[in-house]
Amino acid sequence: MGSLAGLLKAAGHDVRGSDSDVYPPMSTQLAEQGIEVMNGYGPHNLDWTPDVVVVGNVQTKDQIEVKAAQERGLKLTSFPALLEELFLSRMHALVVAGTHGKTTTSSLASFVLTDAGKDPSFLVGGVPVNFGRSWRLGKGDLFVVEGDEYDTAFFDKGSKFLHYRPKTAIITSVELDHVDIFSSLDAIKAAFKKFVALIPPDGLCIVAADSPGAVDVAKDATCKVETYIVRDAEHPDAQADWVGKAIATRPGGRTLFEVTRGGRSFGVFDTMLPGGYNLANALSVIAACASVGMTAEQIGRGLRRFAGVRRRQEVRGVAQGVTVVDDFAHHPTAVRQTLRALRRRHGGGRLIAIFEPRSATSRRAVFQKDFADAFAEADETIVGAVSHPEKAPAGDRFDAERLAADLRGKGVAARHVPSVDQIIEQVASNAAAGDTVVIMTSGGFEGIHDKLLQRLGDAVVPARQEDVERVRALLQRTELAYPELDDHVDDLLIVRDESHEVVACVAMELYDEAGLLRALATAPERRGEGLGWMLADAALGRARHRGCRRVYLITESASDFFAEKFGFRAVQLSMVDAAVAESTVFRTASSSATAMVLDLPIDGS
Repeated sequence: MGSLAGLLKAAGHDVRGSDSDVYPPMSTQLAEQGIEVMNGYGPHNLDWTPDVVVVGNVQTKDQIEVKAAQERGLKLTSFPALLEELFLSRMHALVVAGTHGKTTTSSLASFVLTDAGKDPSFLVGGVPVNFGRSWRLGKGDLFVVEGDEYDTAFFDKGSKFLHYRPKTAIITSVELDHVDIFSSLDAIKAAFKKFVALIPPDGLCIVAADSPGAVDVAKDATCKVETYIVRDAEHPDAQADWVGKAIATRPGGRTLFEVTRGGRSFGVFDTMLPGGYNLANALSVIAACASVGMTAEQIGRGLRRFAGVRRRQEVRGVAQGVTVVDDFAHHPTAVRQTLRALRRRHGGGRLIAIFEPRSATSRRAVFQKDFADAFAEADETIVGAVSHPEKAPAGDRFDAERLAADLRGKGVAARHVPSVDQIIEQVASNAAAGDTVVIMTSGGFEGIHDKLLQRLGDAVVPARQEDVERVRALLQRTELAYPELDDHVDDLLIVRDESHEVVACVAMELYDEAGLLRALATAPERRGEGLGWMLADAALGRARHRGCRRVYLITESASDFFAEKFGFRAVQLSMVDAAVAESTVFRTASSSATAMVLDLPIDGS
C-alpha cells in the first residue's frame, strides 16, 4: 500500500493514508515523499473527502473507516484494481510471481532495465537499495510488478495478481503458503493457473524448472514458455532453456556464473546476491530482459551493479565483530535457503538465528516440523514470542517451545525466549567476534536490530537521513569538507555513541568499478580507539561487496596510515578513473595532497 501511495503521488494525485503501525523502511519512504500518514483509524481520517478510498486486504467490511466511507458515499477500491486501472492497463506488465524470491527478482529486473535505459515503472514489496524506494514512475512502456497470490480485499477474494495483466511473467516457485486463505497446495495452484491463463498468446512465461508446482501451473499456458535452472550439486545434470552455473566466488561474497541459452553460451555474469536460489532469481531476470531485446552485456552491467534489497539479507551493522543481518524469511524454504547463503557468505564464526513467528502462515502449526528442519542450518536459534497467536485457530497454533525442543533434539542450541530484551541480553552475552546474527521477521520485532547493535556497542552502521546534521557537525569539528553530503547519505557508514551522537564516519562513493573513500573522521575525544581503522575496513568491505575493482582516496597527511594498514599506494592523477578524478574532493585537492589507490583482487587472490 505504501508503494502504491508513492506511485500515485508521483503521478500527480493527492494521497493520504492511515495505519496502526508503519515502520521503516516504508515509514521513511512515505515521509520523504510528503505523504501524510494518520496514525490510527477513525472517520475523521476521511474528512478531506477523497475521490476514492483504497482498502487494504487486511481490513474487513466492519472496519471503522470502511463503514464511514460507505456512509459518505465514497468509492471503495483495492490496491490491485487501482494499479490495473491507472497504470497496467496501458503498459507491458512484467509480473514476477511465486512463493519465494518475488521481491528480489522484481527489484533486480527493475534495476537492470533502468540501468540499460529502458526507463521502466515498477512497484515491488521491498526497497531496492539502488533506488531507495519501492516504486518508480518511468516513461518507458515496461512496468515491473511483484505479483502476490494473496487475496485482494474483503469484497474481492481473488488473488492480487489476477489484476496485473501480465505480458511477461516469471514464476519462481509454487509451494504451500498463506494457509489462512488457501486450504491446500492444489488451491494455490488453481490461483496460479488462472494467472498463467491471463498471459496473451504473444506473451512469455518464464518458469523455474526445479519447482514442480511452477512447472505444473504453466503446462497449459497458451503463450511461449521458457524454463530456467541453476546447475549445482543438487541438480548436476539439470536441463532447461536457460541454465546457470556458478564458476567462481569473488572477494566480498560475489559470485561469477555462466549462462547458456538453448545449450549455447549466452554470457558470464557477476552478482553480489548470495545463494543458489538468488542465482536462479538472476537467471530468470536474464531471460526476461533478453526477451525485450537486451544484450548480455547490458544485462551483465545491471546485474553487477545491483546492490540488493533492504530486509533481504541486509547487513544492519557490525558491532564488536558481530554482524547483524535483517531478513524477511518466514517460510521454511526461505529460512533454509537464507541460512545456507549466509553461512557461505559470512563463514568463520557461528550463525545465530533469531526468529519471530509473525506471518499468517508462520503463526500456524502447518510448518511446525519443517521449521525445525530449516533452522537446523543454524548453529544456534532463538525463537521469540508468536505474534498475535489469537489470529490462528485454537489447536492449529505454532508452538515456539516445541520448535526449540525439536532443534535441541537435532543437536542445535535453541531456546524459546519471549522477551525481546531477554533475547538481546542473551545474544550480547554469548556472541563473539566473527559470529553472524540473522533476525528473521516480517515485521518490526520491537526494533530489535538497533537495540542489539546498541547493546553490543560501537556499531558500524549505515547512516540514515536523521544522522546527516550530526555527521555534518562532526566533519566541521574535524575540519573536513563534504559539500555534497546530502547527496551521499546512502554512501555513509557511521558510529553512534550511547546518546546517539555520531562519533565517527566514512563515505564510500561508488563509480561503477571504482570506489572513492572520503570523509573519514573521528571525534577528537574518541581518537586512539581504532574507530577510524574499523570504519575504513568496513567501507572497503562494502566496496568489495559491490564489485569495485579499485578504491581511491586523496589525503593531506594520512598516506602512511592507509599504506601501512590497508596497502594503498600513491598514484598519479592521470591514472585515476575519470569519474573519480571529476569528483569534488579530487578537483579541489591542494597540490600537496597525495592521491592513492588500492587494487581489489577479483579472483580471491
